[in-house]
Amino acid sequence: MLRSLFSGISGLRVNQTALDVTGNNIANANTTGFKSSTTVFSDTLSQIMTGAGNPTDATGGTNPLQVGLGVQVSATATNFGQGSAQTTNKATDLMIQGDGFFVVRKGGENLFTRAGAFSFDQSGQLVTPSGNRLQGYVLDANGAPAGGLVDVTLDVANAVPAVPGGVALTSYQIGSDGKLRGIFSDGIQRDMAQIAVADFVNPQGLEKVGETSYRTSANSGQPEYGLAGEGARGKLVGGALEMSNVDLAAEFTNLILAQRGFQAASRVITTSDQVLEELVNIKR
Repeated sequence: MLRSLFSGISGLRVNQTALDVTGNNIANANTTGFKSSTTVFSDTLSQIMTGAGNPTDATGGTNPLQVGLGVQVSATATNFGQGSAQTTNKATDLMIQGDGFFVVRKGGENLFTRAGAFSFDQSGQLVTPSGNRLQGYVLDANGAPAGGLVDVTLDVANAVPAVPGGVALTSYQIGSDGKLRGIFSDGIQRDMAQIAVADFVNPQGLEKVGETSYRTSANSGQPEYGLAGEGARGKLVGGALEMSNVDLAAEFTNLILAQRGFQAASRVITTSDQVLEELVNIKR
């Protein structure tokens, strides 16, 4: 059977994958916090027809004669570049300006997201639209993070300094450092929690789990929890959301390339079929 027939089939498969990835990017062009992906192709094994030869006194060396056996998808790389900011003026909408991820709790698992469309539920917990609970730290008497990750809650019992009797919470705001600050009826602002930001050695290794969220994988490394503005972690911007980083012009170009690649691979299959037909008809 002709090698070109199987090479053409592999071309159909990888270009179909490229179409799938590009289609998903375009579908999520307006998804908050979405990060686009690209397909990376590589060739498969090559059949060696003639091996390389060493030079001799009489002749020079010869190169190997090899015929490729097709193409494969080697990676679908996620682009974690910064998306544009959309101002919403909603106090609980947050975006990370720079590297890092919000930490949200779903069941017994920590997930990571760039989508900062949060709101308070009826129990005062800061949650995503699907109910995943944003994680952060309670504060000690000096206003510094204490202990491990906990749900970020609008709870006056955690306020620093303590709230005296008869004083009520009137409003709140979230600063660029991630601190949830309450404004009280006595005119004093008190910090009640601080939002955690996670970073990874290899964010490309994170596994997508839907809801614009990721989980750790064997190659992402463990999350390094910290605060906004610490190390390589970006600062928080309140009243704004990070939009998708999909570049529609580039995606439509990739769509055309994948389409033409698919057509070219199908033409290879058609031509190989015609050659096989000629071989079958030789005896006529």
